[in-house]
Amino acid sequence: MAGSAGTPGTPSVLRAMNDRAALDLLLAHGPLSRTRIGKLTGLSKPTASQLLARLEAAGLVLATGTSEGRPGPSAQLYVVNPGAAHAAGLDVTPERILAAVADVTGRTVGEYELLTPGRRPAQSVARQVTDALDGAVKAAGLARDDVHRVVIGTPGAFDPNTGRLRYASHLPGWHSPGILDELAAALPMPVEYENDVNLVAIAEQRLGAARGHEDFVLLWNEGGLGAALVLGGRLHRGWTGGAGEVGFLPVPGAPLVRQVTKANSGGYQELAGSQAIPKLARELGIRPIPSGPYAEAAATLVQQAAARDEGPHRQLLETYATGLATGLASLVSVLDPELVVLSGSSLTAGGEPLRALVQAELEELAASRPRLVIGDVHEHPVLRGALESALAATRDEVFDTSR
Repeated sequence: MAGSAGTPGTPSVLRAMNDRAALDLLLAHGPLSRTRIGKLTGLSKPTASQLLARLEAAGLVLATGTSEGRPGPSAQLYVVNPGAAHAAGLDVTPERILAAVADVTGRTVGEYELLTPGRRPAQSVARQVTDALDGAVKAAGLARDDVHRVVIGTPGAFDPNTGRLRYASHLPGWHSPGILDELAAALPMPVEYENDVNLVAIAEQRLGAARGHEDFVLLWNEGGLGAALVLGGRLHRGWTGGAGEVGFLPVPGAPLVRQVTKANSGGYQELAGSQAIPKLARELGIRPIPSGPYAEAAATLVQQAAARDEGPHRQLLETYATGLATGLASLVSVLDPELVVLSGSSLTAGGEPLRALVQAELEELAASRPRLVIGDVHEHPVLRGALESALAATRDEVFDTSR
């Protein structure tokens, strides 16, 4: 895009600000006419016309039909050009890498799942990542060079001081000291890395239950128990990237775990993590216990308990709620958030019965009383958060018409 950056208040910067405001309105509202864009931005009709002509020439908007069927004369409608840019996200677990590509409007246009079983990767991590990304790119009908940016979500976090992955000893192949350099060499576009639970919080903040909230905690319980902390509208990652690794939190009701990173567990994980649910069900005499991965078994048991809500099933739900509230009490006492979002299959499976029990218990255990809600983003929330993160940075780059 032609033009110079200029300085604040110069015509080029003001034009760029108006351009970005119009593009954001088109993303939020869909097709809009010149008149409607003018009203929403406060621009005159001639200025709105110039703006749309500029954006159309830059390939950022498309004319798409007219407003026929409405009162008055029909008007040309405009939308953001979906093909103006693409971004990708990856959700990495020990069992698989799920990759997706979205166009600049946020619509997912290609997905691919690469299974990665075994404690020792058959391929290098860099090869796994490129294979997963290439699979999604191919499914989208694109080439790798069409992707402007990729965000990779993993358990744990890359320590910004050392570049090493921490808090995720169960993720095979990702602990090489040179892994970030290997990935940078393998991928031609900018790559960012983020903790998986932080990405779920981004998805909920942009699309789900935390929209409009600047201070909230997201509690995640699926393969592991973790949290994301959003303070003043921004993720708090901590000095080593370990903020929110609440599974390691010592809590009453569970044995004191020492050397927590070697054990890959801690008191809160033992008390209220997914693996505690089948054990509790056995102790209460609930049968049968579902087979398969413990996270899936836990979700099934919690869902059954919430549906039946009597006898041993009610006991399971109450005991689980107390365990969850025990750890949450420490979090809300320190952070005093406005909202707590419950996410991950072992929490969302309990629905309103579990949420209400945790809310009641938390009000008994903590002085501050944030509202608890169930997360709204259910389908691949880590991947959705990765895409939203990648799209935000891509839009900032591509929509900047002052350059």
